[in-house]
Parts: sequence; structure tokens; C-alpha cells
Amino acid sequence: MSAHDDQIVRDAVRGHWADRWLPRAVRPYARLARLERPIGWWLLLWPCWWSAALAAHASGAPWPNLWHLALFLVGAVAMRGAGCTYNDIVDRDIDAEVARTRSRPIPSGQVTLLQAQLFLVALLAVGAIVLLQFNRTTVLIGLASLLVIAIYPFMKRITDWPQVILGIAFSWGALLGWSATFASLAAAPLLLYAGGILWTIAYDTIYAHQDYEDDGVIGVKSTARLFGGRTKLLLGLFYGGAVVLFAVAFALVGVGVIAFAGLATGAAHLAWQVVTLVPGDADNCLARFRSNRDFGWIVFAGLVADTAVAALA
Repeated sequence: MSAHDDQIVRDAVRGHWADRWLPRAVRPYARLARLERPIGWWLLLWPCWWSAALAAHASGAPWPNLWHLALFLVGAVAMRGAGCTYNDIVDRDIDAEVARTRSRPIPSGQVTLLQAQLFLVALLAVGAIVLLQFNRTTVLIGLASLLVIAIYPFMKRITDWPQVILGIAFSWGALLGWSATFASLAAAPLLLYAGGILWTIAYDTIYAHQDYEDDGVIGVKSTARLFGGRTKLLLGLFYGGAVVLFAVAFALVGVGVIAFAGLATGAAHLAWQVVTLVPGDADNCLARFRSNRDFGWIVFAGLVADTAVAALA
């Protein structure tokens, strides 16, 4: 057994079940997949669930397809884990130079490069099994996302806007939730997708402020460094644009006042993030970033409640 087996990753959540209950040999793989940090798969999941909820309303169903919601949940956990593993494989040299990431499994020696690659294949297999449960259109749309996922880790080396590519990848579920119901796309999921991209750019800019200084030293690009002192203003614009696009998508589907009330409450939450953000405080940035899980719940709850009430009317 390696001496690294019980090593704790610096930016991991302390005392998480993955480090307390999993066998020592499995823990490095749980860290690769970021199991102790579920915020990543929540952010990947929300566009899927929002889209499924919109599709339910458009189809006249009383609630979203529960089987689809379960599949999206499993798929989000697997593909987020795959994305993190792939990112760590590509960024292993950069991670070794950054204080927050040098203790991650690959640069710290908890797993070898080959072991990480095999783990990536296993996670992709789980994602493929999930995707194949849907109709042919959804399968093809899902497969198309792999190209974006493949290029994302390289973007921080060549553009100040890697968060745009992340948004394109992380918001893909806005297309899948709708196509899983209708086997086609429409204006509403496309607008939801566009709003998701703006939302992702904003929350990942907040996340990137944690590495502001280290990224400057090693030459990694990000919107956090690009925006600098204009961060709060631009976050407000991106979050505001996302809310507007979401609202238009809602209107096209014909949702009621409850869904719009949920979106308005979510908008207030995003405003709180911007107003209380302290870009130079890593703990503050991480808390605001993670709070986007709550934004997702607020919007989803409003959509589900509105659809249920509409079905009873």
C-alpha cells in the first residue's frame, strides 16, 4: 500500500464520507472524481433537470419524468467524475505548480497516470450506459458534447475565456432534458442552454478567483484575471443575462406565476452573491460559488410546483 493512500487533498472537503468510510485503496479515485465535492455534479445536473421540468410542462405532464431525472443524476455524477479525471490528467503539470492543487491524486502520486486513465474509461462507460437509455436524438446530442469536453482543459492555456467553453459543456443538459421527452429541440431549450452558459461563466469566474495569484504566476488564463476590478459589474451582467434568457424560455413554454416567482427568487439569490462577493477572499468566493446549488433548487422547485398546479387546474 502506498504511503500516499491516506493523504488528504488540500482543497477537498474535510471529514467527508469518502475519506472516512471508503477503503484506503479506493479513496484516491474518489478524490479524482471529486466525490467529496458534489457541487460539480449539481451544477452539471441542474440544466438537465430544469429542461426536463420545462418539457413536462410543455407536454402537459403533472411532473417531470422521474426515470429521466434518475438517469440524469447518475449521468451527472459519472460524467462530472470523468471530466475531473480527464482535467487532472491533462493539467497534472500545472496542478503540481499550484498550491491549492498540488496535493491532488496525480501530482501527489496517490495514483499513477495509467490508473487515472483506466478510471476515466470506467466512468465514461457508466456515462455511455446512461445515455443509451434515451431516444436516438438524445444519444446523438449527448455524444456531440464529448468534443467540447475534450478541448476544455486546454482552453485556459490559449484564451482568457475558458469559462465560455465550460459553460457550453456544463449547460448541455438543457438540450438533453427536452430531447429526452420530445426527441427534438425547440426555441425554449435553446434559450435555456444559452442562459446556462452565461450562468456558468459567472459562477466559474467566482471559482477562478481562488487561484487568481497562482494563475498569474504560471500563465493560466481565466475570466477572473481578465475582469479584475470589474468582476462584480460583469458578474451582474452575466447573471442578469442568464435570468432574462431563462425567463424568455419559461414564457415560450407558457409556465405560470409560480415558476416565474421561483426564477425571481433565484435572481435575488444571484444578486446576493454579487453584492457580498469578496474577490480576494478564497473562502468567500468558494461559498458563493457553492451557493449556486441553491439557485438550482430554487428554480427547479418553482418549475415543478408550477407544473403540478397547472395539471390540477
